[in-house]
Amino acid sequence: MGKSAAPAADAPPLWQFRIELAARDMAAIEALEQALEPQAVALLRFERAKGKRWRIEALFLGKPERRRLLSLLRSLGLETRAWQLERLPDRDWVAESQAKLPSLKVGRFFIHGSHHKGAVPRDKLALEIDAGIAFGTGRHQTTRGCLELIESLAATPPGRPLDLGCGTGILALAMARLWGVRVLAADNDPDAVKVTKENAARNGLKPLVRVLRSEGYEAALLKRAAPFDLIVANILARPLIEMAPDLARHLAPGGRAILSGLLIEQEGEVLAAHRALGLRCEARRHHGDWSALLLRKPKARRGVRKRRA
Repeated sequence: MGKSAAPAADAPPLWQFRIELAARDMAAIEALEQALEPQAVALLRFERAKGKRWRIEALFLGKPERRRLLSLLRSLGLETRAWQLERLPDRDWVAESQAKLPSLKVGRFFIHGSHHKGAVPRDKLALEIDAGIAFGTGRHQTTRGCLELIESLAATPPGRPLDLGCGTGILALAMARLWGVRVLAADNDPDAVKVTKENAARNGLKPLVRVLRSEGYEAALLKRAAPFDLIVANILARPLIEMAPDLARHLAPGGRAILSGLLIEQEGEVLAAHRALGLRCEARRHHGDWSALLLRKPKARRGVRKRRA
């Protein structure tokens, strides 16, 4: 996953914070990322040792206080020795990191950055997406799981799909590219809204992808567009659980939902919250420690006629 923004030419020097942590500390790792994100100009997570460890890297304009970083790590119960803070040479690190990202094939989808010089396979649905200031380049396991589940529904295109928490818009763009339908994409981060609009235009999908800012399902336009035949939400387990009633209300009878951003060990909680509202699990995808779920809302029952005496 990644967040990045190119600093101005006259900006202060870049400093890099780096730490490698055990995957069992995933809740603390996510809390660490949330704490670092507001000040960082780039935030990256790399899988190590086949998913057993994760390396977190954050870039800062100017030197962050070591004392505050150490205090943050201790407050989260994380290892406080195996971390580094160093000044980076004056280079365009954002552009270099993007150039190193390889193209990615997920089923019918072929995802690549603007630096890609090779041919695009003719039998693939191509999406050009650079790592930007919003999450979602398709290389994280949760995004991969969502793309696989979207493709599994290729034969049943939804009339009204929603990408909630769209990030870079990769899932909204994938749905628009696969089905040629209008997609609503929403995020509570104005940067994500901006990046998704840019990516839609870059991929020739601007007429099909409408982007708006919304805190969950609260935006008036989103409410008017409901109910949706498909809701895709690649967020985190806790928000998915908290928003389960909203999802159930905004999902049409017989509609489906793809949920991700959760660890395999969190599946039970997420499924329980949605099963309590009548949704049932139809499929799941696992990549590393991460899970993506396909749920379905039952169709509305017709009135049952009473038998004659």
